[in-house]
Amino acid sequence: MKPSQPLFSCPENEIGYLVFDNPARHNAMSLPLWEAAERSLLEFESDPKVKAVVMRGAGEKAFVSGADISEFDTARANAKQASQYAAVSNRAREAMSLLTKPLIAMIRGYCFGAGLDIALRADIRIASECAVFCIPAARLGIAYGLESVQMLTDLVGPSVAKDILFTGRRINAQEALHLGLVNRVMPAAELEQATRDYVLTITRNAPLTIKSSKFSVNQALLDSASQDLVTARRLIADCFDSADYQEGRAAFREKRPPQFRGL
Repeated sequence: MKPSQPLFSCPENEIGYLVFDNPARHNAMSLPLWEAAERSLLEFESDPKVKAVVMRGAGEKAFVSGADISEFDTARANAKQASQYAAVSNRAREAMSLLTKPLIAMIRGYCFGAGLDIALRADIRIASECAVFCIPAARLGIAYGLESVQMLTDLVGPSVAKDILFTGRRINAQEALHLGLVNRVMPAAELEQATRDYVLTITRNAPLTIKSSKFSVNQALLDSASQDLVTARRLIADCFDSADYQEGRAAFREKRPPQFRGL
């Protein structure tokens, strides 16, 4: 396995795994890694067997420690190169943001810069108690993108977002939980099992309902003039017209677990 390639597989239980695998650089994001991440996410989106996706870093030390600074002199040395780099990385970010299936970030160790940007695009963030969060842009003389700042601000509010961006300070897992950066904090030894159990809870539920819920929550963050009400209503109608809705009612009557198929 090349170090600039993410591991991606769907080994069992309808969960797709995207593993950022560059441990020599604490899983820093290189251009090939951005490209491979986009490909993997598009495959997961189109694979009907995959009901949820988990992002994680390889090893024990980092989720993603940021962009690969070793590429800055060759790939981001000026505004033109930075724009070309952004075109590649933005396609991967877009694939994360547009994934219609639940996207969960399992975070241990460093979650810095681009790593936090990636984590912000997840629907749910579950962190190890040893996780550390930081946006060091102010210490590097670069700017965090507007879309990323918007997601951070939506999550923690403008005052906390400015604190994080102005200081570039490190935030431990408990403070991240308090600020709303993460949903849960787990002991390091329990993180993988707890994340797997949580995701299995999601995959056992009705896929069409999950899809509709995710779309509606994301639309609720927009101003009313920008909301796609037509699609929101169509997704709701799809649920009521589905075989899964019939299965859910039957399972309730028969006092048994439902067997949803996303149909």
